Amino acid sequence: MTTTIPRGALAGIRVLDLSRVLGGPYCGQVLGDHGADVLKIEPPQGDDTRGWGPPFRDGVSSYYRGLNRNKRVQHLDLGSDDGRAALLALLPEADVLIENFKTGTMERWGIGYETLSQRFPRLVWCRVSGFGADGPLGALPGYDAAVQAMTGIMSINGEAEGGPLRVGLPVVDMVTGLNATIGVLLALQERARSGRGQFIEAALYDSGLALLHPHAANWFLDGATPRRTGNAHPNIYPYDALATGTDPIFVAVGNDRQFASFCQCIGLPGLADDPQYRDARSRSVNREPLKRQLEAALAAFDGRALVDTLMAAGVPAAPVLPVDAALQHPHTAHRGMVVELEGGYRGIASPIKLSRTPASYRHAPLTPGERFLEG
Repeated sequence: MTTTIPRGALAGIRVLDLSRVLGGPYCGQVLGDHGADVLKIEPPQGDDTRGWGPPFRDGVSSYYRGLNRNKRVQHLDLGSDDGRAALLALLPEADVLIENFKTGTMERWGIGYETLSQRFPRLVWCRVSGFGADGPLGALPGYDAAVQAMTGIMSINGEAEGGPLRVGLPVVDMVTGLNATIGVLLALQERARSGRGQFIEAALYDSGLALLHPHAANWFLDGATPRRTGNAHPNIYPYDALATGTDPIFVAVGNDRQFASFCQCIGLPGLADDPQYRDARSRSVNREPLKRQLEAALAAFDGRALVDTLMAAGVPAAPVLPVDAALQHPHTAHRGMVVELEGGYRGIASPIKLSRTPASYRHAPLTPGERFLEG
């Protein structure tokens, strides 16, 4: 029996992914998951991240494999005449080009946006960069952790008594990839009206600053420098990891009703009427004594069992799981969030769920290809 793969929302869109490392490749994978025909152009030695490990399979890192499915790969040396000629032969069929070369590199090769947009006016060109092309930091290279440091993210991450801490995943790179994806989709939508492509730039620096909610909003309003609060939310409480008689749990109380239900579940019904804690503002201001009272009561509870009780009562709560447990959770399977393809590939599925044109998984990483697919 033959399984028919549904046409994705971006079926018919052809993408040249010239990018390396994370932000650009992540954008290309999102587009590919939703039906675009993505041809990834790599230098002869391959994307740098092929060597970012361990672990490795067949000499290629898991890091690379996690960002480059639903693409076919061709190797071209764009610094050579032959490589540039091969790229130019592909461009008449391309709708989107993604690249993250150091600013000025493609222009020096004679294949920059200003040049090629004259020949290919419908082309949507997306550049992922560290800091943009100009300004005090313009054209400088940028990596996720350095941008986390410079945009204030590290300053508000970590324990209150500890030092600045890098977020434990490349959040700036990944959000920049998502912003690049949004930009591509916006430009394609506008092209349907005007018939013209345009240049998009998604910069790590901009994306890092854009992640600062609510810390930036707080600073704009009161001028106080945001500080680290550990697991606790800076504006609301209890929104924190709390100790129990067994494992810690995370409780995310966002309103007075949830707080009253929480107190009822842990045997402190009168706490919700205490003037110190009866509204969100009071609970946030008086968070330290509130945490002490809550954890004293929680010491009598099994954390995992309490989570079930709280969730059933409408109080957002969760166990604090390691990565392997999260990936093997029954709800992860139910949501179809793990992809398996021939050849032993496993990865995180698209979190974007469309009813008629769902994501599909057609090409494992490292699938070869020299041209766009027919049809």
